[in-house]
Amino acid sequence: MVVRHPLSDAEIDRVFHALADATRRDIVARVMAGEQASVSALAARYDMSFAAVQKHVAVLEDAGLVTKQAQGRERIVRGNPERIAQASELLARLEALWKARFSQLDALFTDTRTQE
Repeated sequence: MVVRHPLSDAEIDRVFHALADATRRDIVARVMAGEQASVSALAARYDMSFAAVQKHVAVLEDAGLVTKQAQGRERIVRGNPERIAQASELLARLEALWKARFSQLDALFTDTRTQE
């Protein structure tokens, strides 16, 4: 069974690659919680260089999980709830697929036991 979803395989790969890193997950969590922050404000929260945080934000932006918008001299990072919802929907569909498979296995084992 193939699970259909609105994201291309390449987009899915970028989303989950981006979320595979703990720092990037933390950045997404911060900006999704309404903490609109500049890249420099985000960088101050981590024990790494500004350039490293900037690269993390670029990976998130490439995956569509965040957007950056110029506001004066700052670049404000905001979460993209639509992309998070798309990833969540994909995971929910995969979960449903596996739950259905486990239910089929349970039914098969139950049938096998009752035939003995």
